[in-house]
Amino acid sequence: MSKKSKNDNPLPQGKYIPAVRFENLIYTAGMTPRNNGVLIQSGKVSAEQPVDTYKAAVRQAVTNALTAARNTLLEQEQLAQILSLTVYINAEEGFQAHSSLADFASEYLYEELGNAGIGSRAAIGAASLPGNAPVEIQLIAAVSV
Repeated sequence: MSKKSKNDNPLPQGKYIPAVRFENLIYTAGMTPRNNGVLIQSGKVSAEQPVDTYKAAVRQAVTNALTAARNTLLEQEQLAQILSLTVYINAEEGFQAHSSLADFASEYLYEELGNAGIGSRAAIGAASLPGNAPVEIQLIAAVSV
């Protein structure tokens, strides 16, 4: 359901690669909302702000994860299914709309892959994230020929 992207992989911020493939499974690294290596938003996710405040950051993080996954594909292959989506949220105490932020990622994956973009999902609050990013997203995907 997804053709290979020719986009550059997100820039690693440490000693890792953006995505690893084993047979027909792809595991991405956790991706923060970086564009060309620079965070587009930082800081804790606040219950005082509308959740839409974080939509662009979530979409950038999931774009990075999807790009990394697509870049492991051979020319004739496609992503068959997103198996798992994990959304980590750098949440202030009292923030409870974790699933609303994860919905932004799910909506993007659905736009890109249709029903194959929707798999199992976890939205997890964290005390902090790398670089003080508001979100970090990790995917597991299956490949088909």
